[in-house]
Amino acid sequence: MSLSLMKVPKRYLIVILTFISTCVCYVERVGFSIAYTVAADKAGVNQSSKGTILSTFYYGYACSQVPGGWAAQRIGGRKVLLLSFVLWSSTCFLVPLDPNRVFLLVLARLLVGVAQGFIFPSIHTVLAQWVPPHERSRSVSLTTSGMYLGAAMGMLALPSLVKFKGPQSVFVAEAALGAMWSLLWFKYASDPPRSEHPKATAAGFGESLLPLKGNQKTKMENVGSASRTAKIPWKKILLSLPVWAIVVNNFTFHYALYVLMNWLPTYFEQGLQLSLQEMGSSKMLPYLNMFIFSNIGGVVADHLITKRIMSVTKTRKFLNTIGFIVASLALMALPLFRTSSGAVFCSSLALGFLALGRAGFAVNHMDIAPRYAGIVMGVSNTAGTLAGIIGVDLTGKLLEAATTASSDLSSPESWRVVFFIPGLLCILSSFIFLIFSTGERIFD
Repeated sequence: MSLSLMKVPKRYLIVILTFISTCVCYVERVGFSIAYTVAADKAGVNQSSKGTILSTFYYGYACSQVPGGWAAQRIGGRKVLLLSFVLWSSTCFLVPLDPNRVFLLVLARLLVGVAQGFIFPSIHTVLAQWVPPHERSRSVSLTTSGMYLGAAMGMLALPSLVKFKGPQSVFVAEAALGAMWSLLWFKYASDPPRSEHPKATAAGFGESLLPLKGNQKTKMENVGSASRTAKIPWKKILLSLPVWAIVVNNFTFHYALYVLMNWLPTYFEQGLQLSLQEMGSSKMLPYLNMFIFSNIGGVVADHLITKRIMSVTKTRKFLNTIGFIVASLALMALPLFRTSSGAVFCSSLALGFLALGRAGFAVNHMDIAPRYAGIVMGVSNTAGTLAGIIGVDLTGKLLEAATTASSDLSSPESWRVVFFIPGLLCILSSFIFLIFSTGERIFD
């Protein structure tokens, strides 16, 4: 294995490892919602309380986004990413899943949230170091598509694991996956060597690994040596309209994603009266569709840019708009489908086109601020995390109110507002991105 890995260009190996990291993270997130839902239902926990526990993760996650970007900028994304994995894997392994021990469960989910909050700012810092501009769309899309493959794998395998081994077994499996990835990252990941890549500017190392002309080389060597000590332009970042266009779309994307990720199992089981175990592989299709569409978006974006069919700005706006508008229609239509196949199709369409939209707003961090990609990602992902806190908790309260009004959740009316809110947000945020975003570099 070592010999074959040595032949793979190092930046490809880094992208593959970051892809696996996001895959493992989302196995953990889906796994907790599945395992906790089973344990909580068995213990008689109500929907509102379930929503509060499910949203606890995002409070910790929100707190560590910007610090994660700062740490990756100063210490290095490679080290911060490893530390994050060790911390959340250890927590999963050590903490028992007991819905009656609320304080311990809240503390554990906060800690896992804090640890995982460092992951995406670190990844964006690492990718900005290693990946040249003409490979950015597909590299970021591949890495982030790991989230959806992980969610799909979790939805497929973990309900059966819970059924045969109990909810606690999910935590042990997740901790083992985290530990194995940590060993791979420790062995194979490294920082870009400055001697080979003098254009080492992003987050202390490389904005791009493209060849440089002689007169550019000397200039970039000087920039590279000063990059770690350069002051972060916080004010310019926080007052930038293109940054806020990314922030708004990140919020909307994660509102829709987290609501579906945390409440789709409840929608299938109580809204449609279906058993997750009996649904077989169909329950993983929405996330598998995200995996496919995310990579399609990345390849299409790079093709449009490198072939000069569209500018970077027009490419980002085109894919973001198509993705979010189609997703909004699918989300609003979801409660109308009362069969397993109809609900799976509609949720797959919504999540697939949301993932396509990531080739618009999610890669845009590196377009406008390659040197500060981790920082900008931390800012925008904080908004995405707030969406998790608001969306998951609000959905629990909406469903609790619906349960009080009609005594069950099997009617479409109980779910209409739940899916209408992210659908409306998709329309509004796509217009904001159309008006204010740019593909041009605005932070030197």
